[in-house]
Amino acid sequence: MKQNRQMSSSLSVGFLLALAGGFMDAYSYMARGKVFANAQTGNILLFAVAVSEGRPTDSLRYLLPVVSFAIGIALAAAVRTRFGHLSRLHWRQLALAVEILILFSVSFFPPEHHLAANSLTSLACGIQVQAFRKIEGNGIATTMCIGNLRAGVQALHEYHIAHDREELRRGALYFAVIIFFALGAVAGNLLVFRYGLLAIRWDCLLLLLPLLLMLQKPDEAKKETL
Repeated sequence: MKQNRQMSSSLSVGFLLALAGGFMDAYSYMARGKVFANAQTGNILLFAVAVSEGRPTDSLRYLLPVVSFAIGIALAAAVRTRFGHLSRLHWRQLALAVEILILFSVSFFPPEHHLAANSLTSLACGIQVQAFRKIEGNGIATTMCIGNLRAGVQALHEYHIAHDREELRRGALYFAVIIFFALGAVAGNLLVFRYGLLAIRWDCLLLLLPLLLMLQKPDEAKKETL
């Protein structure tokens, strides 16, 4: 399919985005008060627990990142609607550039503003999860693992039943993305230990790599479906 040839859905871009996704979750959790940047299921659970225990301040700490994540999804969709027709600049390049700027701004927030920093990080994650939804034509998330785990296991099951090597390849792809996400989390944790709140700047540098890859591909500017 034509969209499979898009650089934004290539293995290299997908793996780099998964690394960055794991990094963001590790950063927000380890450096910004045990709040998830990507894992909104976890934030919703912690929000509900805080509400049930009568801790309104903590409940807000978990709720606002969820809302920001949703706003990030809407923002990415709006960018596609507004700029999807451009011939020289692909809307995903613009979305990724905005994500990088948001994450870089997070590094300037002091500890007393963890809530704002986490909300902005989740906003950036929402942009990424909406803008980059496929790798080589397969629906894959680069900011979370549960959907990839389900799809990977299903693909391996289909291979076991039908011995279709394409299903084996798909299953390996899903698990590879999970591995890269985990590696990104490892890197994020190590860099938080060394650089503290400034560690997110390394994630910005990491995200520059897929942006540069897309900028080098002229067909990335062509209009395509998600």
